[in-house]
Amino acid sequence: MSYLSPKDFTTKMIDAGEAKVFMATRDTLIRAFMAGAILALAAAFAVTVTVQTGQPIVGALLFPVGFCLLYLLGFDLLTGVFTLVPLALFDKRPGVTVRGMLRNWGLVFLGNFGGAFTVAVMMAVIFTYGFAMPPNEVGQAIGSIGEGRTLGYAEFGAAGMLTLFLRAVLCNWMVSTGVVAAMMSTSVTGKVVAMWMPILVFFYMGFEHSVVNMFLFPSGLILGGDFSVSDYVIWNEIPTVLGNLVGGVTFVGLTLYATHARTAATRNAIVVPPELVVPADTTTVGSR
Repeated sequence: MSYLSPKDFTTKMIDAGEAKVFMATRDTLIRAFMAGAILALAAAFAVTVTVQTGQPIVGALLFPVGFCLLYLLGFDLLTGVFTLVPLALFDKRPGVTVRGMLRNWGLVFLGNFGGAFTVAVMMAVIFTYGFAMPPNEVGQAIGSIGEGRTLGYAEFGAAGMLTLFLRAVLCNWMVSTGVVAAMMSTSVTGKVVAMWMPILVFFYMGFEHSVVNMFLFPSGLILGGDFSVSDYVIWNEIPTVLGNLVGGVTFVGLTLYATHARTAATRNAIVVPPELVVPADTTTVGSR
């Protein structure tokens, strides 16, 4: 399990961010679509396992399989590009502009939503046998998630919005740590182990991930959840996207960039002349 030093993998982060800015529109959309779809399947899998076992920790332990697969396949999540792309801008890579960064974010958002929504429709058909019957137990659980994470926040007003935002910040702190952790190793095993840990934390703690929510909330609406599209957009998706952006840039991207790519000058050691050194008192209480 080869390990790269922080300085080396931080350089890889900047290079990755630069590459994403210049990626063709077609490739950006395809990779984002597939990332959203795979993560949505992983979310459906985790909810199914949780419902069937009654143990949320089991679902959380298994959810990272989706994240690992999409990363190893080279697909892109909005939460990841929130962290990586700004680094190329901070590093003043040639041709990287704010407009190019926003273009990448917009395309990845559209692709992620398209993939997650596609899976949401497919799973809704499965949960209802083609809408021929009410949602099964898993479908009902997904509907209740949508209600709790929209109307549940709205019930507390500004305090609920703050809670939602901070859950989104913490989410991408962990998710982007997973993205970076995969760059620490050059082996598949090392990448998977490193990614698994922070993704497990985010999912089990119930933090808010904008792409996972692109599956859960449309699914809940299709399956008859008692909340509206505006509830989803205002009381979840928009604050979650903003929180994910802040969490990824602030707690992962900028911190690693500042201390490993732009390391401050080391402090000079203070040399004390021998004649100024005061000998230590070696006497003990018993010898007095």
